[in-house]
Amino acid sequence: LLCVHYTLHSPKAPSSSACVHTSVLVCLCATVCALHPSLLEGPPQSPSTTTTQYFFSSTSLQLHQHSFATMKTAFHFFLAALMLFTGTINTLATKYADIACAKGVSYFHQEPSKDDACNVAEGYHQFDHPFFQALTMFIGEFLCMLAFKLILLNASRQGKPSPIDLGPQDWSVFIFLVPAMCDCAATSLMYLGLTLTFASQYQMLRGSVVIFTGLMSKFILKRQLQLYHWLGMLFVLIGLVFVGLAALLFVKTDSNAKNPILGDVLIVAAQVIVSLQMVAEEKFIEKYRVPALQVVGWEGIFGMGIMSFLCIIFYYIPGDRAGDSFENVNDGMYQIGNSWVIRLAIAGSICSIALFNYSGVSVTKEMSATTRMVLDSVRTITIWVYGMIVGWEKFQYLQIIGFFFLLSGTFIYNNILVTPILIKLGVVKPQASLLLKSRSDDDDDDLRRLAQKTKPSSSDA
Repeated sequence: LLCVHYTLHSPKAPSSSACVHTSVLVCLCATVCALHPSLLEGPPQSPSTTTTQYFFSSTSLQLHQHSFATMKTAFHFFLAALMLFTGTINTLATKYADIACAKGVSYFHQEPSKDDACNVAEGYHQFDHPFFQALTMFIGEFLCMLAFKLILLNASRQGKPSPIDLGPQDWSVFIFLVPAMCDCAATSLMYLGLTLTFASQYQMLRGSVVIFTGLMSKFILKRQLQLYHWLGMLFVLIGLVFVGLAALLFVKTDSNAKNPILGDVLIVAAQVIVSLQMVAEEKFIEKYRVPALQVVGWEGIFGMGIMSFLCIIFYYIPGDRAGDSFENVNDGMYQIGNSWVIRLAIAGSICSIALFNYSGVSVTKEMSATTRMVLDSVRTITIWVYGMIVGWEKFQYLQIIGFFFLLSGTFIYNNILVTPILIKLGVVKPQASLLLKSRSDDDDDDLRRLAQKTKPSSSDA
């Protein structure tokens, strides 16, 4: 739909033919994804088969038991590095696209950009298209569905057990609609906020989802919160205050951050919708045994459809972007065709979100959700340090304090700090801690699963 709309309005644009070819490719990919998993499923899965074993067998590596154990450790390091790298690239690529300048469509009627970097010729302006970028994020999630289908197809063709536990595929695909709608709203708000603030602020403030997830679980899912949940939420709140003060007191607006305070507010508001998405997934999806890659893929398919439809509607709504539109997707495609920097940033965003979701799911399965959470925290530090190195922002000690409280609150909320400290102080004996952990697992296993979910998007979703 977007390609047809763009081609009709700009038939001679440099990327019109490429857009048509892309739409044909998407239709072919959709045909592959329409195949029911049962048609692609291989022989019954052996209980001893693991994702790691499948990975090596699919590459035709014949390893002895001792060598396999060594390679498995190397594979764990590879997954961790892949998750950290792709998660970092996703945020940085999106920010690079936001600040990149390129010639837009010929009917750009606004005043020339006040930014000297973009004021090189008439029609040049920054790539200010948060809703279009949200659409590209869902394209990345859609690729997870392709990966899911290809894994099953590969196992079926080789006559090997399926590496994915499909479960009974007796659910309706529309159970993903409500979470996808929440994802669309949250991702659009976060990307809109990222155009206004710094990448490090964006990444840190996403930690506020712990507070809203806890509150939603308490008042909507009617779950019992333990003392360490409330303590963790308090620490996260204190961290948010420090990060917000850093933007309010010390940060000056520039081309990299046009309105940091408003951007921060939008990002925090988006976390409320993210927590609603988690609650919706808890109610509609998690009672079924749906593979994680399949969940991400279906939400990507629904998200692509919703955002494509909204981008066309937003084109006809008056706004302050190119062509006096609320979101001019035609201008976005034209700028992509005119700038290799934007093309590279968009391609990096799409590929990184797909690989980030895959590596995140694999890290949780092969190692632990705690490892995944720690890696996500390291990603925040990496983005913050990179922003200072390239000159996007300056060092602010309040950000360090805020990040410390955000990280500590997340760890406390997930009961990673409380029980070990109680054992260290002698308040709880190791044997008793096992009972305490077992009881807390029964009470809040769903809470921790919700809080530990990483989305790029929602982002990484």
